[in-house]
Amino acid sequence: MSDWQFISTKVENRIGMITMNKPPANALSQSMILEIGHAMEAFLEEEEVRVIVLHGEGKFFAAGADIKEFTGIKHGDEFADLAREGQRIFRQMETASKPIIAAIHGAALGGGLELAMACHMRIACEKTKLGLPELQLGLVPGFAGTQRLPKLVGKSKAMEMLLTSEPMSAQEAEKHGLINRSVPEGTHLEEAVKIAEAARYKGAKTVQFIIELLQHAETDPIERGQEKEAVRFGDAFESSDAKEGISAFLEKRKPEFQDK
Repeated sequence: MSDWQFISTKVENRIGMITMNKPPANALSQSMILEIGHAMEAFLEEEEVRVIVLHGEGKFFAAGADIKEFTGIKHGDEFADLAREGQRIFRQMETASKPIIAAIHGAALGGGLELAMACHMRIACEKTKLGLPELQLGLVPGFAGTQRLPKLVGKSKAMEMLLTSEPMSAQEAEKHGLINRSVPEGTHLEEAVKIAEAARYKGAKTVQFIIELLQHAETDPIERGQEKEAVRFGDAFESSDAKEGISAFLEKRKPEFQDK
């Protein structure tokens, strides 16, 4: 996992780290998105990795799509195919069986914000700007930004952000649910790792169940979602990890889950 052009990866203490490094602004080219997708797939298959953290090197998380790349596209059909490929990769992230945390600083604009929204959680420095300014270019978001943004901030706020093209501050983004936390400058990665550390020793199967059930909560009627929750509640109880967790609680010690 070392032959990357625009990213780097490492694994440390059960946390898989993906670092975007495409100066000067980590603009998302098609090649960079593909690399992120391949790195995510590799981490999802690696048993040692329990949580994934995505962040950017330099001044920005990702300040948008690679606009220069657009000039080489001649037809709308090609542009649509480019969007579909990005959507596919971002959807794989959103539905991944392991938690993915975006550690954001500087700016997450356009495709950069769409990438961050595909992650399960988002931590951003207080001076970060977050927005979808595609209308300024005579375009619309292409990586499902119009679909994820209203689910996070509500339809009316999403409409305002898209039509004005004005970025949102991290503080406002936290208020509206676009990010989990606004943190002091320079602490975004540290704070994201703290969350990852809290999750990395939880049982892999129950973490997967939580991600799955939260996906159902977005799309299913509550009657169907709560029935799926009941089934997973039973599945979890049958595991040796549940027995270990209950025993550890009663014995006042930390559980040692074996993912069985």
